[in-house]
Amino acid sequence: MRPVLGSARYLVLIAVIGALVASVCLLVYGFLEGGKLVWYLFEKAEVTRKGAKEMALEFIEIIDLFLMGTVFYIVSVGLYSLFIDPTVPTPDWLKIRTLDDLKNKLVAVVIVVLAVVFLGQAVAWDGARDLMGLGVGIAAVIAALTWFISVKAGKTEKS
Repeated sequence: MRPVLGSARYLVLIAVIGALVASVCLLVYGFLEGGKLVWYLFEKAEVTRKGAKEMALEFIEIIDLFLMGTVFYIVSVGLYSLFIDPTVPTPDWLKIRTLDDLKNKLVAVVIVVLAVVFLGQAVAWDGARDLMGLGVGIAAVIAALTWFISVKAGKTEKS
């Protein structure tokens, strides 16, 4: 049974490849959307406040794509480092030695994604929708995630 369980860790490669493919797709799609937007802006050649607001919103949505691509990349690298090869070359800030390291990195990126989502809604706000409810909801999730990270950090320091 031992060799079977030892080799079964390679099943994680399915998740690693899937997350990497998702990351590449999101990053390439974001790049193409950005190029398309820049092309449209040059083609339109119109400078207005409304146009600037729409452009800012579009670029915020593109940044959201890049952030989501980054999340999937971190999952891919993290799972590969944890289950297949811990010596994979990564920058120091992306070193993942435990599942908690991976969760903390993901939570940090999710907080940024939530902030970007709210920023996009704030930029697109037309005055009619209730932005306060969304803001409070996102703030509550960010506070809970921040608390989660701080509690995990506190347990790690005591160990």
